[in-house]
Amino acid sequence: MSRIGREPIPLPQGVEVMIKGSEVTVKGPRGELSRSFNPAISISLDNGNITVSRPSDNRLHRSLHGLTRSLLANMVEGVSKGFQKDLEIVGVGYRAQKVGEKVVLQVGYSHPVEIAPPPGVSVVLVGASRISVQGIDKELVGDVAAKIRAVKPPDHYKGKGIRYAGERVRLKPGKSGKVGARKR
Repeated sequence: MSRIGREPIPLPQGVEVMIKGSEVTVKGPRGELSRSFNPAISISLDNGNITVSRPSDNRLHRSLHGLTRSLLANMVEGVSKGFQKDLEIVGVGYRAQKVGEKVVLQVGYSHPVEIAPPPGVSVVLVGASRISVQGIDKELVGDVAAKIRAVKPPDHYKGKGIRYAGERVRLKPGKSGKVGARKR
């Protein structure tokens, strides 16, 4: 049996779960998330715990078992605590500004790059070089953070660009040709 799939999901205070067939809705203090799952996997609520079970041991059911449990756990955590991804901007003159809901990035291009977050995700600037992406949907928060990072990924020679907080960028050495060679 799946080690992840057989773990029950405890419900924190203030979180409600409604299960209608394969459709699950989770309400909490931070908001509401809804998702439909594969109907072969059964989801049940008992004693304040959500349990996920599968009908057989075939390959598809085994893979869906752990996936369903992980997605449900992320929904419960999202509506109770929320998710956050932090990004750092490294480089001389590189900065971010917030204009309304949009984030305007100036990262070495001839034009500023605007990014508008989707509903349910908020972007908070901590200074001019730190960006925090927050929301209740883990998938959406990670997607927005990845799109912001993709505007200018870290350069492997100088380390300039947008990176996740705590991300280590291995710097490559520069050219290894002769230095100061004579011209003929």
